[in-house]
Amino acid sequence: MAKSVITIPATKNIFTADSLGSLKKRRVAAYARVSTDHEEQQSSYEAQVDYYTNYINGRDDWEFVSVYADEGITGCNTRKRDGFNKMVEDALVGRIDLIITKSVSRFARNTVDSLTTIRKLKENGVECYFEKENIWTFDGKGELLLTIMSSLAQEESRSISACGW
Repeated sequence: MAKSVITIPATKNIFTADSLGSLKKRRVAAYARVSTDHEEQQSSYEAQVDYYTNYINGRDDWEFVSVYADEGITGCNTRKRDGFNKMVEDALVGRIDLIITKSVSRFARNTVDSLTTIRKLKENGVECYFEKENIWTFDGKGELLLTIMSSLAQEESRSISACGW
């Protein structure tokens, strides 16, 4: 008599712990930042806000939360970045499942701030996606790539003296 093997399929998403059959939309926010309030960066700021609003709203599986932004603020530390801090606060209390940003350097130009924030978000089930570098923080290699890219962003700021090192 042949024994049969019974396969028990996964029932939950490994990242969100939601049921695989769930139609729950992922709550998505974006973060935009420009470091100066010069006129040429104003158009970059507006373009980032417009792009991410349309990008998130264009996905049927995502629910638009907000575009959090800081204008004319350096990325060298997070203390005076009100938009960034509000976004992290909202994520930690469960209002956001995914944060999208243009690049690692837009998120933070300080390796310690960047990694500390990402780890705190991950512990609370919030993923980040850095579009330019194609880094997803729930991906196994995400933190390694983020560490490298954050170090490069920090060094770039140091070389142009934006952080007053």
